[in-house]
Amino acid sequence: MSKPRVFVTRKILEAGLRLVLEHCEAIIWPGELPPSRQELIDHVRGVDGLLSLLTDPIDGEVMDAAGSNLKVISNHAVGVDNIDVSAATQRGIPVGNTPDILTDTTADFAFGLLIAAARRIVEGHRCVQTGGWKTWAPDFMLGVDVYGATLGIVGFGRIGKALARRASGFDMRILYHDPSSDHELPAELSAARSVDLETMLQESDFVSIHTPLTKDTYHLFNETTFQKMKPGAILINTARGAIVDPSALYQALKSKQIAAAAIDVTDPEPLPMDSPLLELDNLIITPHIASASLATRAKMATMAAENLIAGVTGKRLPYCVNPEVYQV
Repeated sequence: MSKPRVFVTRKILEAGLRLVLEHCEAIIWPGELPPSRQELIDHVRGVDGLLSLLTDPIDGEVMDAAGSNLKVISNHAVGVDNIDVSAATQRGIPVGNTPDILTDTTADFAFGLLIAAARRIVEGHRCVQTGGWKTWAPDFMLGVDVYGATLGIVGFGRIGKALARRASGFDMRILYHDPSSDHELPAELSAARSVDLETMLQESDFVSIHTPLTKDTYHLFNETTFQKMKPGAILINTARGAIVDPSALYQALKSKQIAAAAIDVTDPEPLPMDSPLLELDNLIITPHIASASLATRAKMATMAAENLIAGVTGKRLPYCVNPEVYQV
């Protein structure tokens, strides 16, 4: 009996790749960069399953190019903003993701960015490298304290709550804004307070973004939003780049309307080398690595493979974002 045919849009870690190759006849995109749209369309024709990355836009046209054999789209990510989930549901195709596993890894990284921006760690390292460190001085490279400060969290899902738990160890006051968040909080977060976005922006010393990218959150942080932030505030973004308007971010940082920012995601991604954001000393940019620990990425690869294999063998996906397809 022949194995189901699948297309994997980039090489994933061995733990997941081994599972895919064991159960499927797999075409694996060999390039370091993602396939172009035309290459993606050409390679999905006739496949039973597709394992995609967040860099791959999977819309109705791609699904139709795959044809009626396509039984599953497995995304190697928690977010599925690169996939037209509605189009997949209309076609009866389950979409899988990799939830929960990267929660703590991403929260660790977000808090690391927060401390790095507050205490100017990257800027200090650069100062040493370029010979700017001449002597100790009382007013040299002063940052801001983290302990006792107010942290505003936009999006209070798993990662937002995990960040709040870390912040509570620094005696931070926690505000959060999330219209969809449940009202029942675990005991260790009982002091966190739900507020409207404007209140959170006005009162927070640090603002960390943990909301999905949707039509409602696209450029949620724009010129108006930055004007409402507390002077001297610091912005952290480990969610999706397009939640922040890059032009507005540049102006807010350049004018010192906010003190600093640290972002792991950009719009576009990666940033072009002529982006004015790269000229700023009060901005830390990392290359979308918040979930990039060995253990987490290996587990993500395994979960993506498990979704793919379940889908092509007619089983229910263990991690499905549109379970309503099984009710049809």
